[in-house]
Amino acid sequence: MTIHTAELSNAGVSIWLDDLSRKRLITGSLEELIASKNVVGVTTNPSIFHAAITGSDDYDAQIAELAKAGADVEKAVMEITTADVAEACDVFAGLAATTDGVDGRVSIEVDPRKAWDTAGTIAEAKVLHAKVGRDNVHIKIPATVEGLEAITATLAEGISVNVTLIFSLERYRAVINAFLSGLEQAKANGHELSKIHSVASFFVSRVDTEIDARLTAIGTEEAAALKGKAGVANARLAYQVYEEVFSSERWNLLAEAGARPQRPLWASTGVKDPAYPDTLYVTELVAANVVNTMPEKTLDAVADHGVITGDTVSGTYQEANTVLDALDALGVSYNDVVAKLESEGLEKFVAAWKELLDDLQKALDSASKEG
Repeated sequence: MTIHTAELSNAGVSIWLDDLSRKRLITGSLEELIASKNVVGVTTNPSIFHAAITGSDDYDAQIAELAKAGADVEKAVMEITTADVAEACDVFAGLAATTDGVDGRVSIEVDPRKAWDTAGTIAEAKVLHAKVGRDNVHIKIPATVEGLEAITATLAEGISVNVTLIFSLERYRAVINAFLSGLEQAKANGHELSKIHSVASFFVSRVDTEIDARLTAIGTEEAAALKGKAGVANARLAYQVYEEVFSSERWNLLAEAGARPQRPLWASTGVKDPAYPDTLYVTELVAANVVNTMPEKTLDAVADHGVITGDTVSGTYQEANTVLDALDALGVSYNDVVAKLESEGLEKFVAAWKELLDDLQKALDSASKEG
């Protein structure tokens, strides 16, 4: 284990890799990261799958088989992505067992085009869960307004959920409420609550990217002094919400029935601005019972030179509020920023998914001709 990632794990942060590909599975790269850099989980998204499938020939044999069987592109993408996720789940099976399912988890996202379709999301969540067929899979559901009901319904079926694309504190509270409602329904449905797991993926770097652009446009020294502070402040206040809700009477009743809390997950932790330390969204967001899902570049940076000084979140809430208040005073609208980020985030995932379908269709057509 590298000392810095071990220190991060010892401080209560679960390190998950924000990447998956068949090459990682074939070469043993994933096992190596588990052994050397304390990686205890994996997250995927449409962009990751697009890069993996179109960026190598590791999928050619399966694509040829699917083409020969006459599979359409929707079936093909389901077969390919769930195969990778199932195999990754098997790689993490031992970790899942030793952590009672808290870690050793692999996330797969519902078709992002269904982010505004509650019924469609619920239906696909069930299909993905059954198709992967592993207890340590997380089904990713975007935290749209329409997604909230889907989150509750999916959890009520006893299916573990990774809630993704959370930007605002208000929406985060709604996500936790959806989680609690889901567990209450799961309990009523006779499911064992201790086997249902969830994380709430709170995006970090994109907040700074958007707000920094607005601060640059303002152009004052006061505005410049606030650059690179909003993302961390926002996430720290999310942890305050987590602490508050998961000490409530409503939660305590579920905990007594065996429920496990929905952990905050820091996502989008790769630094976009090279002016900032490349470990910024890791070292400044250390707290107990959180997940940090990192692209490999960020993971390597933390392993190489990350300075882990223990909890850097608790006790920072007044300072974090001061940052958001100062932004508001400059005319930077928090509500406008988070609404834009949610919309853009979904657009990016939908675009990546459509590109994947287009490229996979071409590959299927080519394989059919060759066959």
